[in-house]
Amino acid sequence: MHDTAALAHAILSHHAATFAGFAPAPAPAPTSQDPVYLAALQACSQLGFIAHDAECLARAWQARALRTGAAQAECWPDEPQDFGLQPTPRAHQFAPCPHHLGLYAVLPDAAWVGRMARTGVPTVQLRFKSDDAAAIAREVRAAVQAVQGTDALLFINDHWRVAIDAGAYGIHLGQEDLDALTAPELQALHSSGLRLGVSTHGYAEMVRADAVGPSYVAMGAVFPTTLKKMATAPQGVGRLGVYARLMRHYPQVAIGGIGAEQFAQVLATGVGSVAVVRALVNAPDPEAAAAQLMKHMVAPTSTTA
Repeated sequence: MHDTAALAHAILSHHAATFAGFAPAPAPAPTSQDPVYLAALQACSQLGFIAHDAECLARAWQARALRTGAAQAECWPDEPQDFGLQPTPRAHQFAPCPHHLGLYAVLPDAAWVGRMARTGVPTVQLRFKSDDAAAIAREVRAAVQAVQGTDALLFINDHWRVAIDAGAYGIHLGQEDLDALTAPELQALHSSGLRLGVSTHGYAEMVRADAVGPSYVAMGAVFPTTLKKMATAPQGVGRLGVYARLMRHYPQVAIGGIGAEQFAQVLATGVGSVAVVRALVNAPDPEAAAAQLMKHMVAPTSTTA
């Protein structure tokens, strides 16, 4: 029988440095009286993981202890089976995309998409915000045309029906967009052959994304960003590293407030792609900025061990 308080203290002492900078979060009501679960729930809440992520981690810690016979306070859980992720080959899986998507430019309109594709950016996303259906359709079609003759892979943010009709390479959805899909809509998207990228902001959302088997998983926001109001705090490089280890069988995209000066530490986590927005669209010379960022995509020696 494990001593819950002692095990929680051991987890904290081993991992506090990795997850420094987060205020303790309120612990959720426990759903088990297993001592390993209770210790991990307490410790992960103290480390700043919000309720549904602390629950997810506590369940993983419990599953690993049952599987291996040891709580292993010094080892952060990172085995997909302990989180209930799909075994490979996955029963549910969207069409594959390259494991390393490289520099990933998130862009506001088709003109920008074409501009960065012609510069040699390997992965581009059209994030066109409008309530005008006709304008959306025009912009998506224009973006598909804009990457023709280049090697760029084009993902469309949100507008998946239009993306199918226009012949885009893939679609990117947030968690709320994913949850809003009905079963027939999800099946239609899967049957289209489009690649699917999904945004995640922590463990529970990664588990949710895995249930549909996306083509890649985006993880963030890594650093503070003014691009959009975020419901979760910036995750930081320490969390990104453990996320990358858990989701290692997926192509991974790090996103959120990442500039050239952070590329080395982000890539050291093992992610195969870095998404940027302001680093390109706000640059005095976007083509030169893209060329420089692509040079930074040469990953340093991984520190994910």
